[in-house]
Amino acid sequence: MSNKKIQIGISSCLLGHEVRYDGGHKRHSYIESTLGQHFEFIPFCPEVDIGMGIPRAPIRLEWIDEQIHCVGVKDPRQDVTERLKKSADKQQYWQQDICGYILKKDSPSCGMERVKLYKNNMPERTGQGIYAARMMQNFPNLPVEEEGRLGDARLRENFIKRVYVYARWKDMQTGGINPKALTDFHAQHKLIIMSHNQNDVRKLGRLLADLNQDNVEMIAEQYLGQLMDSLKIIATRGNHVNVLQHIQGYLKKELDSDDKLELSETIERYSKGELPLIVPVTLLKHHFRKSPDPYINNSFYMTPHPRELSLLNSI
Repeated sequence: MSNKKIQIGISSCLLGHEVRYDGGHKRHSYIESTLGQHFEFIPFCPEVDIGMGIPRAPIRLEWIDEQIHCVGVKDPRQDVTERLKKSADKQQYWQQDICGYILKKDSPSCGMERVKLYKNNMPERTGQGIYAARMMQNFPNLPVEEEGRLGDARLRENFIKRVYVYARWKDMQTGGINPKALTDFHAQHKLIIMSHNQNDVRKLGRLLADLNQDNVEMIAEQYLGQLMDSLKIIATRGNHVNVLQHIQGYLKKELDSDDKLELSETIERYSKGELPLIVPVTLLKHHFRKSPDPYINNSFYMTPHPRELSLLNSI
């Protein structure tokens, strides 16, 4: 990958921009201070984009005539649904280049999920922000997350991992997708996929079985869709254990009995929740530095994102 920061779309208020309906912001220190060292954020507020002003009357989602509308809280005649959809469509020129998007939770324009949807003045947590829903429809493979969910270590690691996988995919595209590039990409990410869903590894392998120069573009599109869907599944401790033991098998001739015992015990302690994932991963890295293996060295499983983010320390 290039050394440039990865571009990420983000709701402007999360960077401290005073664009909310009340003239305030929702600055998120982890996003700005920690993720900002690795990502280049592209802030955007659809409500400001459609000219609603700052401050402005609040809006909400309402079920009207069997459809979801985004209307004024005090004046339901103020319907901005179509304007928000058009705003999302107009942003595709820069959204096609980003590798992820962080949205403001609960927002009737930007909320990813569980936004209040009013039916007969009774709220249900079943809505999606109008702008967010349209943006995700336009880019179904784009990694998307809400700032509130980044407080969960597993969800945070999952999102950032998906961002880096997607960035590597786009980097591969710049060189032109060909059968070798796609099969190499799969080999580099096979263990990551296995940690999310072992059946999907086999499905993606079968998809690539008939790969050739004539069908590579079609298969690449199918592959990306299935890959990103698979990675949305949170990797379980049990699946990680299976992958760790699989990797351990590449060392069966290189380790003496004491090293084998130590490694097995470390993986077992991780499986019981006594150790974070970083511990068995670090031990495996140590052994592979002494006994390199080309397949393991090329895999991103043990280094799915920058170590400075310390994401494997908490899962």
